[in-house]
Amino acid sequence: MSNLSLSVAIGNYDRNRALIDGDVQIDGVNPVFMKLSPEEIFFRAFRHREFDICELSFSSYTLSVSRGTNEYIAIPAFLSRAFRHSCIYIRNDKGINSPADLKGKKIGVAEYQLTANVWARALLEDEYGVSPSDITWVRGGMEVADRPEKVKLTLPEGVVMQPAPAGRTLNSLLEEGEIDGFIGPRTLSCFDNGHPNVVRLFADSRTAGMNYYQKTGIFPIMHVVGVRRSLVEQHNWLPMALLKAFDHSKAAALTALSDTSATKVTLPFVEEQIEDAKKLLGDDYFSYGYKNNLETLDTFLDHHYRQGLSERRVKPEELFWPATMEGYSI
Repeated sequence: MSNLSLSVAIGNYDRNRALIDGDVQIDGVNPVFMKLSPEEIFFRAFRHREFDICELSFSSYTLSVSRGTNEYIAIPAFLSRAFRHSCIYIRNDKGINSPADLKGKKIGVAEYQLTANVWARALLEDEYGVSPSDITWVRGGMEVADRPEKVKLTLPEGVVMQPAPAGRTLNSLLEEGEIDGFIGPRTLSCFDNGHPNVVRLFADSRTAGMNYYQKTGIFPIMHVVGVRRSLVEQHNWLPMALLKAFDHSKAAALTALSDTSATKVTLPFVEEQIEDAKKLLGDDYFSYGYKNNLETLDTFLDHHYRQGLSERRVKPEELFWPATMEGYSI
């Protein structure tokens, strides 16, 4: 019996490279890899269901599960994780000296339901008492005007969302001080170009993220891996084969990263950063798997529902193919 020939759309990250290069094989599968940006993968997956296996926005996937419309089923391989203190930008001439000062301000977002934005609103509410209803949200394109929200949303009472003026970008609005800040996983060009009045809310976002983890034990999850549900129903061995392969690929990346004979990434102080990560998060500092990420998953699902994105409160066990939520041991 021949292997399945399946399309796999994922980001070109070090933790995926052993898979992409063929050093790690997926049992029973001949993969056709496509190395794409998250935005392209998510658009093509959620709008047109183009891929057999692909990286998925955690937020968009959760929303589809809550609606019962998910044509993909996830495995707990978390290809992107990030502390999102660094994704909150402000004008420093608007009287914003602390997170609490965001109350009553206008904050731009490319899409309200982006995973990074869910986590940013969660930490603002949990740690600083700033709820989504305290802010006026302005939705629009970051660098290209008139970007729509991909998913139709019904936001909770009291949460105000305004469209950006026609023909205007969030970058231009922030640059000219017509909005007070911006939240998103990518930077705006006005920040990249060193605009003197556009800065991060948390000047030392690394320390803020470390303090958040020490208090909460949460390392935010951004992306999961999804498998076409119709495939899994035919081949119920497939999700576990994928989880095994993605886990082995990540392990290969971490082994290479720890080899100090020659730096594997174009970044100074790699050894020191690995040591710091292990001190903070433990040896498995970029963990995959269900049980050891349950608190993080549950926190996200709670905020996703309370922010008006999920149509019901999704339970963590609803997200994943059952066999991938446990493992074997020898």
